[in-house]
Amino acid sequence: MMTMIIVIAASAGGLQPLRQIVAAIPAECPASVFVVIHFGKHPSELPTILSWSSRLTVSFGEDGTPIQAGHIYVAPPDHHMILEAGRIRLNQGPKIHFTRPAADPLFISAAQVYGEDVIGIVLSGGDKDGAEGLRTIKEHGGKAVVQEPKEAVNPSMPETAIARDHPDACLSAEEIAALLKSCR
Repeated sequence: MMTMIIVIAASAGGLQPLRQIVAAIPAECPASVFVVIHFGKHPSELPTILSWSSRLTVSFGEDGTPIQAGHIYVAPPDHHMILEAGRIRLNQGPKIHFTRPAADPLFISAAQVYGEDVIGIVLSGGDKDGAEGLRTIKEHGGKAVVQEPKEAVNPSMPETAIARDHPDACLSAEEIAALLKSCR
């Protein structure tokens, strides 16, 4: 049975730290990891790219798919990914923060369903996506982590999350990777 849900948001400048972070997650990690990167309608090879670094299975999330531990699910192009108890849902609802997929729907749904078992991570990116989701994660007892803005290629998403949320930790990508390395 899964013991942790990890939700990660990134945009401009977020791919390299994301690869570093997923590479640190051990193969025996019982968590399920969900990733949103802002690529809109454009085709994406993100699952393939992440699989080069990860010991976990990586795929696009599919509507209705049961959530499996030790798996990384990527929001597919032009779809919001949300979580229900034990299941992934996709939708093409309105863009949030000018983007679809957006992190806030994923983060908020994860917090509402999995509460204190959620770790939310906001990496480099423009705009403010993820800030409201991190706030909701904290309200439900989960952990909120942001990439150190000084390290981020585009610090807007981490800075907005810091301003709105008072995250539990502001860490470098290397420190976030070390945090998840102890996944159990």
